[in-house]
Amino acid sequence: MYVGRIVAVGRTPNGNNAVLYRVSSRSFPNRRTVRTPRGLAVVPREGHESDLSKNPYIAYNCVRVAESAGRVVAVATNGSQTDPIAEKIASGMSIRDALVESLIVLDYEKDDFNTPRIAVAVARGAQEGWGGVVRSDGLHVRSFALEAGKAFYFATYETNDPRPEYVSDFEAESAQEAAEWVVSGGAFAELEKPVCSAAAVETADGFDLAGYTVET
Repeated sequence: MYVGRIVAVGRTPNGNNAVLYRVSSRSFPNRRTVRTPRGLAVVPREGHESDLSKNPYIAYNCVRVAESAGRVVAVATNGSQTDPIAEKIASGMSIRDALVESLIVLDYEKDDFNTPRIAVAVARGAQEGWGGVVRSDGLHVRSFALEAGKAFYFATYETNDPRPEYVSDFEAESAQEAAEWVVSGGAFAELEKPVCSAAAVETADGFDLAGYTVET
């Protein structure tokens, strides 16, 4: 099944909170995940930079970590909403309010498919993760009670609502393993057209970040 871009929030078997992001694409498969000073970003592969002139939504920061008053939060999204969500959290805003305000202001992407904007976030040590989506027909932001070895996910198409029944086994521990898991592990293995991915996994100091690009 093809569901487009995917976000997930969960907890590793050893109890570390995590956010995951995966690009699945039929139209623009020539993309990769790179590390930046701000976190992780999705960009065109070398030689395919001209794709940006065809669709301005295909390159963006996809994972960032925000800190405020001792709270450390990882954010993963499918677009430019990553930055305002992280910045609002860093200013002291709650995760819920940061998701609501950023998603409603930016709204869904005005491309040929009215692609929803999706996002997840989780604080280090928290017992709940958050997910949100803004579509052409509405906005939904909710929390998920985290469970060890489980990841709650939703996507831009088909499964494009944050619901507790969209859940996958989550057996990864490190950020690198998590980035690969959202491509080929658990329920994610059944979802088509993977291109690249990113993940942030809780550590003693904050969150470790890693990206993965599917070989072509």
